[in-house]
Amino acid sequence: MRIHHHQPLRPPKPKKTRITGRNNRRRDSISALCLSTSAFSFFLPSRTPLPLLALLALLLLVGVLLPWPLFSPSSLLGPAAGNPNPPLSRWRDYTLADAAAAVARNGTLILCAVSHPYLPFLSNWLISLARQGRAHQALVVAEDYATLYAVNQRWPGHAVLVPPAPDSQSAHKFGSQGFFNFTSRRPRHLLQILELGYSVMYNDVDMVWLADPFRYLEGNHDVYFTDDMAAVKPLNHPHDLPPPGKKGRTYICSCMIFLRPTEGAKKVMNKWIEELREQPWSKKTKSNDQPAFNWALNKTASQVDLYLLPQAAFPSGGLYFKNETWVKETKGMHVIIHNNYITGFEKKIKRFRDFGLWFVDKHSEESPLGRL
Repeated sequence: MRIHHHQPLRPPKPKKTRITGRNNRRRDSISALCLSTSAFSFFLPSRTPLPLLALLALLLLVGVLLPWPLFSPSSLLGPAAGNPNPPLSRWRDYTLADAAAAVARNGTLILCAVSHPYLPFLSNWLISLARQGRAHQALVVAEDYATLYAVNQRWPGHAVLVPPAPDSQSAHKFGSQGFFNFTSRRPRHLLQILELGYSVMYNDVDMVWLADPFRYLEGNHDVYFTDDMAAVKPLNHPHDLPPPGKKGRTYICSCMIFLRPTEGAKKVMNKWIEELREQPWSKKTKSNDQPAFNWALNKTASQVDLYLLPQAAFPSGGLYFKNETWVKETKGMHVIIHNNYITGFEKKIKRFRDFGLWFVDKHSEESPLGRL
């Protein structure tokens, strides 16, 4: 079923609960109304006009009859005195279907998955999307409740947690079991969005947009992807799935994917999930989700319409950050830069800074999250 209409960004309505004691307080207040008006008359001059007394009595009556949360000191002083945001716990009931309907534009959304340590990378990525006018389409799959609340407090409706949430309070190293558990959830999120009828672009947040990638999604293919190899391709290279490498499979990156809600794309996602079950993490293999994605592509290639995006526009980190000659020759062609071929949180930040791609230092106001 396709859902293309826009819905306002709001958390789900909380369940109604009875507040004991409210009726008793209101009854006691009403019974004290006469005493209150007589107390006012004590302080007022004896010749106070009758209309003024009536007005004061009316104000007291309104204060008694209105629900107490509406007639409280914080309501009189404005939002700054109270809590301007809805309770963060309400986002626990926010579903992927709710979030997709709220965020998608023209049936398309941009997805990422983030744990709390990577919020600076999320903000940096969002700045690059905002510069292309696309940040409003971004949906963050929060991999812990800290991320869910942090994003929705600053940018309501743009984060959702798909339970069960893994333990993601630390930045998992590439090749670790934590990293595998984190990334192996990706095809399930993507498949669910496809089942809801949306097209979806997935990005890792250690990426930066230099141009709008959507204009490179030529044709009407099922799955679009990028090559993760550092070897230089001709500018007019074919857009078919490349031939397998030494390990019998291709080296396609699972970090930048575009999917249309077709049976072909769903077939690839289901196969990816199946391959992950057959290739679980172990201390010996220290696998991640990318080999399984490549096996899924290789095994479904004859049944699915696949499209390899141009290398000049979507280079791997091993090419962009390590081949200065190629970067100069392809200047002006780059669209999304991926900060891979390097491990370590601080090392990635330093590399982005060295290449002028770490925007959050001086341009945090451009991020929907503001300064973290």
